[in-house]
Amino acid sequence: MSGGHAHLLHHHGHSPVHHAPAHLKLVALLAFVLLVVATPREWYAVFAGWAVLLVAVIAFARVPLRHLVPRMVIEVPFAVFAVLVPFIATGPRTEVLGVSVSEPGLVAAGALLIKGTLGVLASLTLAATTEPTEILVGLRRLRMPELLVQIMGFMVRYLEVVTGEMARMLTAMRSRGCQPRSPRHWPALARSLGALFIRSYERGERVHLAMVSRGYTGSLPDMSGIAAGAPDARHERP
Repeated sequence: MSGGHAHLLHHHGHSPVHHAPAHLKLVALLAFVLLVVATPREWYAVFAGWAVLLVAVIAFARVPLRHLVPRMVIEVPFAVFAVLVPFIATGPRTEVLGVSVSEPGLVAAGALLIKGTLGVLASLTLAATTEPTEILVGLRRLRMPELLVQIMGFMVRYLEVVTGEMARMLTAMRSRGCQPRSPRHWPALARSLGALFIRSYERGERVHLAMVSRGYTGSLPDMSGIAAGAPDARHERP
């Protein structure tokens, strides 16, 4: 399952964090996020301590910040919401750079940005130090329902397939003079996305039928302990 695909979030390395069991890293991430969320929003010194701890783990894992920072763009929607909170919240008002904002909203926005940034950075650190297949094995060891693990596994396996097909569709649209970013071409973009959904659904049906024809009964074999031996190496193509 996606064994031959390098995930975009993963950063290859040989640090102790990379080699740590995936289920332990998942538990550590969950505990860290819960502690960050449970920290009162006025305890800025504690947030600074969490940040120092996270940066120390990143440094120990030898994951460069240039790998993590660009991928933190996923936090942009939360940042936009946090910026709007001081303007729409109620309560006592104060002025910041000549603009009247809500004091409670300002505190809430700061806490949201801090907690969101720490959570996103911690999640990216896990993804950078753990292969997707290892995460799935760790989830199995943590007794997550098998069906959910399979769904996540197929999502990881076929995400690059779907995004690659979408990129080809956008290239075809541009070659025909259609600009997806232009509002007047949004109907064509919507039809293309609908076609992509139908293709993905049909592909999923074909994959499921192929699995059933090969004896699939609701669970996949555990491949975590199988390593390539000498016979496998002899049959590999150069």
